[in-house]
Amino acid sequence: MDNHSYDEAFSRTIGWITQSERNILKDKKIAVAGLGGVGGSHVLTLARLGIQRFSLADMDTFAQVNMNRQAGAFHSTLGQAKLDVISRLAQDINPNTQITPHPEGVSLDNLDDFLNDVDLYVDGLDFFEVGIRRAVFAACQERGIPAITAAPLGMGAGLLVFSPKSMSFEDYFQLEGQPYEEQLLRFLIGLAPRILHQGYLADPNAVNFKEQRGPSTPMACELCAGIASTAALKLLLKRGPVSVAPHGLQFDAYRQRLVHTWRPGGNRNPIQRLVLVIARRKLKRMARSET
Repeated sequence: MDNHSYDEAFSRTIGWITQSERNILKDKKIAVAGLGGVGGSHVLTLARLGIQRFSLADMDTFAQVNMNRQAGAFHSTLGQAKLDVISRLAQDINPNTQITPHPEGVSLDNLDDFLNDVDLYVDGLDFFEVGIRRAVFAACQERGIPAITAAPLGMGAGLLVFSPKSMSFEDYFQLEGQPYEEQLLRFLIGLAPRILHQGYLADPNAVNFKEQRGPSTPMACELCAGIASTAALKLLLKRGPVSVAPHGLQFDAYRQRLVHTWRPGGNRNPIQRLVLVIARRKLKRMARSET
């Protein structure tokens, strides 16, 4: 686009960041796997921040069930590839946006290409995609790439940051050797040890790990994009400390509460082990109520 001016388009960020910092952001490359609930919002928020180099992966298409929360879901995009739609929207914000596309999604076969020349990874994978999420975070740790996961929880968000100097994703969540449903539970409890969101779940039957189904809200996805992109800015610009695992953050807009968590040992922590016991019992009661 001939009339596009990067400096003018992103001039209103100057003040909160400097021009030299904006130029640093412009040259950084961010990888995002999963472009649905949170991933699409991550990309568009980062694009509006001035990031213009991305490695994006998603194999899915938009459906009506995505309409309640996903940034690229419109009636005009139903049936279209999420990767194509989010890429198009990012380039509509900044025509100079450079995207390395991975329409096959992220997998063990393309991890090297997906993370090539990447400065930061932001997780947008579906909650139930535990296996490939573990592989991506392990690859980031091995390559020294900081990695962020921001989880939409009720009407709030939980944030965890993993850096080369923090404990690893696997050390924190302790998923190795666990059955699939236990891995999901450990991931959920590890994301938000204080579980602020559980108190206002109106219909517990909407949560079903076996059917890979759970409720969602648009507010949570947008809050995730806000806190993840802020953490990304601080990491990329080296703008002061960022809490890394086993430290975490959960903000719940419905309950109007913000909590900082610290779980040394991650899910090995005695408090976490107790919370997991309680959560397992609750899931069993919910499963019995459905039969």
